[in-house]
Amino acid sequence: MSEEIINKVAKANIIQIDLGDYHTKISIQEFDIKQTLWQELVIKEDLFREFITSFDWNSLTQKHIALYCSVDAIIPAWAFMLITTELKKVNAEIYFGDKKEVESQLFFTNLKAINIAELEDQRVMVKGCSTIPNPNRAFVELTSLLVPKVKLLMFGEPCSAVPVFKRKKESK
Repeated sequence: MSEEIINKVAKANIIQIDLGDYHTKISIQEFDIKQTLWQELVIKEDLFREFITSFDWNSLTQKHIALYCSVDAIIPAWAFMLITTELKKVNAEIYFGDKKEVESQLFFTNLKAINIAELEDQRVMVKGCSTIPNPNRAFVELTSLLVPKVKLLMFGEPCSAVPVFKRKKESK
């Protein structure tokens, strides 16, 4: 019994996409405006401006900052603007939202930047087991990007693929 084992999956020329590969690789640090609030309720302008002048903004130099407020408080727009101004002075990259929201924003930005030209007329398998933010949205957005370009789109693993789309052969 010396029959050669043939890997049919490798011969099928299927490009596999793992959505987990589109997670951001940058480290994101949170800046919670809650720390600037009076009794975690409101911004008192004099106390807020004192915080702005006394805070060590250099500790956030060239960091990626998720700017948000973790408590339900009324925060005037100028408060976010003042903090953003200070963060820009230390060359921070600023995103609005908590760390989870920012990671999701960056994930979808990375996903939309996929090089679709490389996938044109290819057979593509989208891996089903990835930890990604908002998976249904991710699959919808990826499918929307791929369907106009790929020859075949499948979901899952090569051993248990679910066909999603197959381009019809053009009539001559």
